[in-house]
Amino acid sequence: MLELILFMLPPLVASLVIVAIHAYLGIHVLQREIIFVDLALAQIAALGTTVGFLLGIHVEDDASYLFSFAFVFLGSAIFALTRMRRQTIPQEAMIGIVYAVATAAAILVADRAPGGAEHIKEILTGSILWITWPAIWKILAIYVIVAAFHWLLRRKFMLISEDYDRAAAEQGWWVKLWDFLFYISFGVVIVMSVRVAGIMLVFSYLVVPAAVSMLFSKRWWTKLLIGWSVGMTASLLGLYFSYKLDFPSGPAVVCFLGLFLMLAGLFKVLLLRPARKVLTAEAAQEVVK
Repeated sequence: MLELILFMLPPLVASLVIVAIHAYLGIHVLQREIIFVDLALAQIAALGTTVGFLLGIHVEDDASYLFSFAFVFLGSAIFALTRMRRQTIPQEAMIGIVYAVATAAAILVADRAPGGAEHIKEILTGSILWITWPAIWKILAIYVIVAAFHWLLRRKFMLISEDYDRAAAEQGWWVKLWDFLFYISFGVVIVMSVRVAGIMLVFSYLVVPAAVSMLFSKRWWTKLLIGWSVGMTASLLGLYFSYKLDFPSGPAVVCFLGLFLMLAGLFKVLLLRPARKVLTAEAAQEVVK
């Protein structure tokens, strides 16, 4: 038992740190209806890493992070500038196009790099089981800075996510700047997360806890609490069973997240709707009386 705790504690702590900020960012993503922006920014960051890899820069080197941040900066600017009050091309379509182009470019670049295929696989699946404590503290420090930044600008970010037209009417062209700042801070989180957990798990951490929380509440703090609970429980169970059954840790956590989303949907349909019907019937009887 002690061996299990010592081996699984670093990846568990890393998972909880990632969940803490991704559950919050996921609510923004769902509110904005830009579901695949996480995948797009992650793929853009991966393209930057792959370009650095082709130039002989190891993925763990600080210079590799600079390549990722530079590409994410460009992607953030594209997403901020292409969002309009009246969309000729839907924002989600632009995100999909950027994702497809970034993926194709990363494959072409990786094809020219020694060990490129293994590099792409690692980006997709991550290596969270082998994370070290120094890496966790570095990620945590960066996430705390991003969280503080979002707390300071929370009213602007929330307004843009909830009602972009109103935000644009009230703030004019400044809304583009706030949107860019949101995307660039979001991109910083993605760069750090993908290095540890991989694109697949990061996307699931972003979307699934937020989706479950939005089934049951419209209040930000309540949604955050629900999202954190779902993400943390799925991480704990996924890592435990991956250790016991020798499964890949990332896919195991993703499967538990998917299971929780299905159970939440069933709970919503089977238990809450009948309760609402009872309340509606009682209200109708009161009107008759």
